[in-house]
Amino acid sequence: MYAIIRTGGKQAKVREGDVIDVEHLRSEGEISFTPLLVVDDAGTVFSHREALKGARVVVRVMGESAGPKVDLFKYKSKTGYRRQMGHRQRYTTLEVVRIDAPEGAKREEKPAEPVKQEKPAEAAEPAAPKVEAAAKEASKAAGKAKGAEKAAAAAPAAAPAGRRKKES
Repeated sequence: MYAIIRTGGKQAKVREGDVIDVEHLRSEGEISFTPLLVVDDAGTVFSHREALKGARVVVRVMGESAGPKVDLFKYKSKTGYRRQMGHRQRYTTLEVVRIDAPEGAKREEKPAEPVKQEKPAEAAEPAAPKVEAAAKEASKAAGKAKGAEKAAAAAPAAAPAGRRKKES
């Protein structure tokens, strides 16, 4: 289930457990928002005001932070006009505690996650594929070495270093 909420002139899509940053709010503790839209676990969309009357999104204020600094510089050539300003937006971090669904919304209960058991050491897969791969690599390397020896034997002797005298 998720909901769309409005805060700070913007909208945010939230699910239970989400942590979001919104424009600065002057409040602490828990806050509730009336959602603009709710989609339940069955995929049914609730967006009409009458249907959303009982719906709430409850969030907990986690803290405040500041965004990146934005530098503003105005300049007009040949007039000596220069203005420099800066701005750093403040944000409030919210954690979505719960979404109180409207009437008629279907919510799936999350099944308990099964406990994963590790395989015993005896049941580990054999290491034969790794041995075969290593043997293939060794045979490739040996084949390359033989090819290099053959090429060296077939090549003519290198010419002596230095300048050759011109024969006339």
